[in-house]
Amino acid sequence: MRHDDKHNQGATRIERDIMGELAVPADAYYGVQTARAIENFPISTLRMPRSVIRAMGLIKRAAAAINHELGLLNSQTADAIKQAASEVVEGTLDAEFPVDIFQTGSGTSTNMNANEVISNRATELVGGVRGSKMVHPNDHVNLGQSSNDVIPTAIHIAASEMIHRQLTPALKRLHQALRAKAGEFDKVVKIGRTHLQDATPVRLGQEFGGYARQIELGLERMKRAQSALSEVALGGTAVGTGLNCHPEFSAKVMAIISKETGCSFVEAADHFEAQSAQDSLVEASGELRTLAVSLMKIANDIRWLGSGPRCGLGEINLPETQPGSSIMPGKVNPVIAESVTMVCAQVIGNDVTVTVGGQAANFELIVMLPVMAYNVLQSIELLATSADNFASKCIAGIKANEERCKSLIEESLAMCTALAPEIGYEAAAKLAKEAYKSGKTVREIAREQRVLPDTRLNELLDPWRMTESGGPVGSAGG
Repeated sequence: MRHDDKHNQGATRIERDIMGELAVPADAYYGVQTARAIENFPISTLRMPRSVIRAMGLIKRAAAAINHELGLLNSQTADAIKQAASEVVEGTLDAEFPVDIFQTGSGTSTNMNANEVISNRATELVGGVRGSKMVHPNDHVNLGQSSNDVIPTAIHIAASEMIHRQLTPALKRLHQALRAKAGEFDKVVKIGRTHLQDATPVRLGQEFGGYARQIELGLERMKRAQSALSEVALGGTAVGTGLNCHPEFSAKVMAIISKETGCSFVEAADHFEAQSAQDSLVEASGELRTLAVSLMKIANDIRWLGSGPRCGLGEINLPETQPGSSIMPGKVNPVIAESVTMVCAQVIGNDVTVTVGGQAANFELIVMLPVMAYNVLQSIELLATSADNFASKCIAGIKANEERCKSLIEESLAMCTALAPEIGYEAAAKLAKEAYKSGKTVREIAREQRVLPDTRLNELLDPWRMTESGGPVGSAGG
């Protein structure tokens, strides 16, 4: 079920467009084309994200300023549009954007929704009444623009600004938390694992350093995503030719928006590419998907390392955030890490939708822009909030279970790997098998069989030495 529009009850006014007359709620700032979209698309409760509405306001405000500068709008009209658009930017008119995500594939309904809201608010500001079009939605607010270049531009602005203001800071905080733990745990030696089986020792700090590097690389991927989003379609109007648009319009508008957002935007090198496809948005979504894969790996490792507390790996202790069971008293679960994995699953699924949307590019226009926008922007928001939560409520409070780490190392059959360069692979493998059958450690079997003097044996079986490069050269297993 969709949410009711706040204006559904009460008095109406009659507005006309090229399709005829239609009743519009008297107190609505939107107009007839928005009203038609509300009727045509009763699909879901999903609405265009706030970040896109903000971006629409930024575009319309900058457009009015530049159109006035270029002599295409008088100062009174331009000033009224700028003030009305500022209210859209600030969010005070958010309730006036009721159009469903599942609408016309170009997002025309959303563009006209913005044009009508700004038109009617600007009309009030110059002394007119709503619906009179003293400030016209098409002739004035949409001057030099088309839905086909405004909507993809707004999506790029919204996505880049969200990465800049929300996701990047959150990833930096997560990176710092992981780096701090890498340092804190640097002296804790534990068993490594490959194929979920015992492997040679590593330091817990090395594992966390690997996680930190994943997020560091994720930050680099976000820069690449912003770079992909930096070229915008504005200025191409209907099909990329720039019909009805001043040749200086796009560059001047985007210069204003770049300064206001702190993100870099430039007019597309080729408007036909920018409007007929959205490879850039698909690329950005792919970077988000890769980040989700990184977070999934880290969160799952955290869950496994903290499993137990007595019958699992138990090498780390996770912060206790809430009771974990309605039937098992005292049980505490890795709920923060679990929430991260679910976010990652959602982001990976969102990327599939964006990829499919990117294929819906026919001739001079791509026609799945609203759903592509919704999914990309949801991915950015989810990754940002979950990374922040992961850092503060999980990573920051992790403690190493050093005794557990030590005991598991000595029991590992993989300790025999350090003996292979001196006694040979076959002899080391035989030791491991005998240790497994007898229930003894590799060290104990090696001492019983006197394969090496005790001093040398202790040197080679020193777990710390195995976590550093250097030493004898030989087969290291696989």
